[in-house]
Amino acid sequence: MDLDALASCLVSPACLVTQTTSGLIIGMLLFLVAVGLTLIFGVLKVVNFSHGAFYMFGAYFAMTAYQFTGSFALAILSGAVGTAILGLIFERVFMSRVYGRDVLMQLLVCYAFVLIFDDVVRMIWGPEFRSMGMPAAFQVPPLFIAGGVVPPYYLLLIGVALAAAVVLGLALARSRIGKVIRAAAHNPGMVSALGINTGLIYGGVFALGGMLAGLAGALAAPVRSLTPGMGFSVLIESFIVTVIGGMGSILGALIGALLIGLIRSFGSLGFPLFTEGLMYLFMVIVLVSRPTGLFGKEVA
Repeated sequence: MDLDALASCLVSPACLVTQTTSGLIIGMLLFLVAVGLTLIFGVLKVVNFSHGAFYMFGAYFAMTAYQFTGSFALAILSGAVGTAILGLIFERVFMSRVYGRDVLMQLLVCYAFVLIFDDVVRMIWGPEFRSMGMPAAFQVPPLFIAGGVVPPYYLLLIGVALAAAVVLGLALARSRIGKVIRAAAHNPGMVSALGINTGLIYGGVFALGGMLAGLAGALAAPVRSLTPGMGFSVLIESFIVTVIGGMGSILGALIGALLIGLIRSFGSLGFPLFTEGLMYLFMVIVLVSRPTGLFGKEVA
């Protein structure tokens, strides 16, 4: 425990900017993963324990596309689209068969695919650590804000994640397909009775969730090491985010992710050996005071 380091940072503008930026990066990546997780749960009522694998595949797809094309834009697109297709196939072939089944069965199926997907990555890309590298366009001197160091790529990452949050929120609130998705979440029987193909809706939601996780992985690829199993730790933190924010709440996922990001960033200064413990402690405090999460709703 180093409270002096934390206190010094809180009164230093340079340190505040640097640590806050780091926390925002962590939070935005977690949000993209967690919002897909909470969206799938909200509509399909399935806790997708294999969701972290889509983050992993997004990173590897992006790295491979960048190596072949040299285009960062195509790399990001490949990560997002590739995982959307993978998510759709996974939902139609496997997950659609366990809807309405025992929760334990759903978790076992998802966990089995966590191991399967990790081995698939080992077979294709190998077991060693890989790196995509920073795109040339972002290999520029960092920005200095109030003395704090802010890499330009971090600003892009934050901007893309915020744009995704706004577009997703508006689409679900105002578009026709968004209204159908929300209706399917509350009353799938009624939606089916109206002649709407709920299977198509479920597949689309799963693909969307996979795409968001893949987008997070693609955005993280330039600044993170890639390795089989890299999605598991992100999955655990995403579960913490959804529990804190409230399962099924997009706003809750955003707020919860930002809080966890800042806790990790500043906690690493004051409690370097207890950073993960701080996340779990905060989750427990939220659950004790508000069992449904910050923005969750009671289910009748």
